Amino acid sequence: MAKFEIKHNVLFFPDKEGNEKTGYKPDAKLRIRIRWAKNVINFNVGYRVELTKWSTETQRCNTGTSHGRKKVTAKDINSEIQSLEDIIEAIFTAFELKQAIPSVDDFRGEYTKKTNRSINKTAVVDKTIFNYFDEFILKESISNNWKYATLQKFATVKNHLTAFDNKLTFEKLTKEGLNNYVVFLRDNKDMRNSTVLKQIAFLKWFLKWSSGEGYNANLAFSNFSPKMDTVDKKVIFLDWNELMIVYNFDFRTAKKKLRDEKGNVLLDPTGQVQEVELTEENKKALEKVRDCFCFSCFTSLRYSDVANLKRSDINNNEIVVTTIKTSDSLTINLNNYSRAILAKYANEVYSGNKALPAISNQKMNDHLKEVGELCGLDALITITYFKGSERIDEIYPKYELLSTHAGRRTFICNALALGIAPQTVMKFTGHSNYKSMQPYIDVADVEKRKAMDLFNR
Repeated sequence: MAKFEIKHNVLFFPDKEGNEKTGYKPDAKLRIRIRWAKNVINFNVGYRVELTKWSTETQRCNTGTSHGRKKVTAKDINSEIQSLEDIIEAIFTAFELKQAIPSVDDFRGEYTKKTNRSINKTAVVDKTIFNYFDEFILKESISNNWKYATLQKFATVKNHLTAFDNKLTFEKLTKEGLNNYVVFLRDNKDMRNSTVLKQIAFLKWFLKWSSGEGYNANLAFSNFSPKMDTVDKKVIFLDWNELMIVYNFDFRTAKKKLRDEKGNVLLDPTGQVQEVELTEENKKALEKVRDCFCFSCFTSLRYSDVANLKRSDINNNEIVVTTIKTSDSLTINLNNYSRAILAKYANEVYSGNKALPAISNQKMNDHLKEVGELCGLDALITITYFKGSERIDEIYPKYELLSTHAGRRTFICNALALGIAPQTVMKFTGHSNYKSMQPYIDVADVEKRKAMDLFNR
């Protein structure tokens, strides 16, 4: 039988007085914070300590120092800290022998018995799971140097949890509770299985952290792994012929098909597709979108890096950048196509010394679909996914699936299909492991077989 254990955390810390603007006092009240299950207690130890003489790492005063007006020695303060630690451990050990998790009142009562000191009830902080989630985001984002996109993802996780149960507690997240959350995400949030599994992974990260901090005693999440059918995400990219069509497309003669509210092409009385001339402004805008997209296709840069590319990043036929998403330092050689695109805009002036006429990612994606349609990228592609046990197949013309992500994927797939070694491609893209390249290698193998089939004609 496994030993009953109450995960808890004891922290001694100086409670700084003041703020960054006005400055902090040189000394502070020494406080203690005890966490276990969903409980937190904060109270004063009874001393003031000088901040420059306190070790956060050891949670002790530096040896040989004195503190406060009364010049209390570090030895005396550290002895008191150790004594309180021993008492707290003894209290938790006693409850572990009873196989019971103490309430705040239980702990307060035992502490008073052993120390003849009372803990003021106002010192108890009654936090909800969402308060802990905020603390998790704050601490993990700092320690892991989260990007803004990751912060957004976890803000979304919190929103989903709140919508699921705004009075959620750790105790509710049993196996049954977690399964209910899966159903909620699938049915109420209309998520595919792959998206549900990502949300559960984020939640488990938070719950694991909470357990380590002593906040969460419910470990049902550790063995929770819902079985849900998924399929590999289809890699959307342009093969070389498609890329050349887009790269060389002449927008001056382009006409746009008219569609109804449902997206259906409108026909005239004779059955011919109704088309309309593009405005000069629209032609110029779409041409710039095409050029920025193709630049990504010829360099492997993510759109965020294309949009941030400065003329000072380009020297001696090379691009040297630190990527926005991963902070990788990359050196990418220019080829005839990427060099020609840069030359096209060499005399244009953009804010921040930018090299290309980039627009927002959202607008870029909208216009890119229009570019794809004008270029005739209408091959049908089946997208398969699961919601619960239901398999869903959706068919789209290729242009509807185009986004800025396709630029980087286009570079990778064509580079591999042309025979460039994966290890070399990874130096351009910044991929850190071979596994992350595998989906593209599989696609490139198919392209190679299609190319070889040309010899059979």
